[in-house]
Amino acid sequence: MQNFGNFFCVYSFLELSLRSIMKEKIINKASDLFLTLGFKSVTMDDIANELGISKKTIYVHFPNKTRLVESTIMHMFETISHGIDSICELKKNPIEEIYDIKNFVRDHLKNEKSSPQHQLQKYYPKIFESLKEKQFKVINECVKENLSRGIELQLYRSNLNNDYIARIYFNNMIAIKNTDLFPLKHFSMNELMENFIEYHVRGISTKKGNKVLNEVIKKSIKNQ
Repeated sequence: MQNFGNFFCVYSFLELSLRSIMKEKIINKASDLFLTLGFKSVTMDDIANELGISKKTIYVHFPNKTRLVESTIMHMFETISHGIDSICELKKNPIEEIYDIKNFVRDHLKNEKSSPQHQLQKYYPKIFESLKEKQFKVINECVKENLSRGIELQLYRSNLNNDYIARIYFNNMIAIKNTDLFPLKHFSMNELMENFIEYHVRGISTKKGNKVLNEVIKKSIKNQ
């Protein structure tokens, strides 16, 4: 009986592990397709075909597309948040830090060619609002810490209102991803991000900070 009990425990553990692995595969593939083609265009059939599994297998883990979108979005959020935290922990030059975060987010969101955030807001507004609230907490804290270090190093002006700047930064980040305001046929997301980051840093920098910014931009262009 004891051996049977041990076998049952091992079997249950393996079954849970396999379910977890499959769920992760579904989320990863869904993330890739949603970012490339958009939340509206991709169907459960598309994801199943890409993975070579039946649609029923997806429904074992996610009862509907909305739940899959929500899980995928939160997975991407956690991955990006962890990456941003890791960059901030390096305590690099604050201006370099901003560009490192920008590059990290760009790479993980595939340059946002399908305008995922705008599509999420349009087709899944409740998920969008939940994500926006979480994003604000992360970005607000990150920007204010960056501003404090920049002021301390005399890269940013000392008379800044950090809370105000952080809130303006966050809202502008949301705004440039609005494809009604910035149509992708006229503006690439990479171009918008590059221009916005430079606009943000030049608006708060001292002469010393602008010199550092110019060097960071030169290095960024050289590495492209």
